Amino acid sequence: MLKKLFQSFRLPSRRFPHPRRTPEILTSRQHSLKRNEISRHAVSVVERLQHAGYEAYVVGGCVRDLLLELEPKDYDVATSATPEQVRAEFRNARVIGRRFKLVHVHFGREIIEVATFRANHPEQDEEADAGQQGSRHESGRILRDNIYGTLEDDAQRRDFTINALYYDPSSERILDHTHGVHDIRNRLIRLIGDPTQRYQEDAVRMLRAVRFAAKLDFEIEKHSAAPIRQLAPLLREIPSARLFEEVLKLFLAGRAERTFELLLEYDLFAPLFPASAEALEHNPEYTGTLIRQALANTDLRIRQGKPVTPAFLFAALLWPALPARVLELQDRGMPPIPAMQEAAHDIIWEQCQRIAIPKRFSIPIREIWDMQERLPRRHGRRADQLLENPRFRAGYDFLLLRESAGEKTDGLGDWWTDYQEASDSERRSMIRDLSGKDESAGATRKRRRGGRKRRGPASDSPAAAD
Repeated sequence: MLKKLFQSFRLPSRRFPHPRRTPEILTSRQHSLKRNEISRHAVSVVERLQHAGYEAYVVGGCVRDLLLELEPKDYDVATSATPEQVRAEFRNARVIGRRFKLVHVHFGREIIEVATFRANHPEQDEEADAGQQGSRHESGRILRDNIYGTLEDDAQRRDFTINALYYDPSSERILDHTHGVHDIRNRLIRLIGDPTQRYQEDAVRMLRAVRFAAKLDFEIEKHSAAPIRQLAPLLREIPSARLFEEVLKLFLAGRAERTFELLLEYDLFAPLFPASAEALEHNPEYTGTLIRQALANTDLRIRQGKPVTPAFLFAALLWPALPARVLELQDRGMPPIPAMQEAAHDIIWEQCQRIAIPKRFSIPIREIWDMQERLPRRHGRRADQLLENPRFRAGYDFLLLRESAGEKTDGLGDWWTDYQEASDSERRSMIRDLSGKDESAGATRKRRRGGRKRRGPASDSPAAAD
């Protein structure tokens, strides 16, 4: 496919340490991207800015995806106009953001995101002159990024080469300052500039590298991959609310299982989910199976166009850390149900310090977990009451997930599957059968206790041998 995309355009296969100041220009004959494939609203924004005397291009992931024959999720525009100048050109636009100021131009449900060309941050001795437009943390992390520059500056400060392609719908040319076309052809995720410095500027770039590698089935170029394991702890400095959004992007893009494997490979999972990483270390088979199965199910639902709730996903990611906490509280004398409730509260609270899970998801997580304690209690009217519970389906699906990971539930999942499909009379019979089994089990326990007292241990039993 990629041979067809770049019919007459070839670059030598070598490492490119520095971006070009003068871009490689691909004409419409040298690439497969067509103007009519671009969102008409994105084209309209670009042309309106160009007619007003500004430089403007469609840029980033949408250009990359179209070259790979993928459907873009959204469209971005880069321009020489400042946010205020963009806002003045469009009545349907508003300026957003402080750390990174942007303009959103609204066309019904579609939003075209417009960013002013950015420049790299100045050296420390020049930062005083930058005023409030740009600032860094002492670790190197960028706190404010509103230092404007030229098109060439903007290309050099973007994160990955494959995201630094500029398309001009007027001339149908692609401008490539960073050898991004070469890396698309060779299926590589490559950072622009020094990888260590770029990750220190924004540690989320490590997650983005993993996300793009999983989504596009690319490899992370070796120099870009090398510092990740050492710098993974920098993720702890990222605001928890931002990490929540990034985690949703990681696991809800249809390649969650592959993403999980890459997070483990580059030691990025533990900074995001410390309790789950500990459970994975102590019980790798069960924890790994449950999480991988949950992520595989998520990928399948996304491919089928079915809805996916982040609450279920987080419930699965955090569940393996729960049993050990419950046992620890029970060992201190706490009854099982209060121990479960307190352990669940503690795990979610601790996770929210790292990833700010909103209450609209954290409350359902606890309700899904609570259903795991309630599903075994089926006598009388309890089974019908559980069926009417709005969290029943999620709780039932979670029970099946636990069983698929190897948990023994004495056929509980099958019972609930049959109960949902049964008629009213069949359901009553199933409840009576449960009561009969309980009475039979109780009688068997009594007979066994009496028998042992009467007979004593048999001569060939293990007890006698001991």
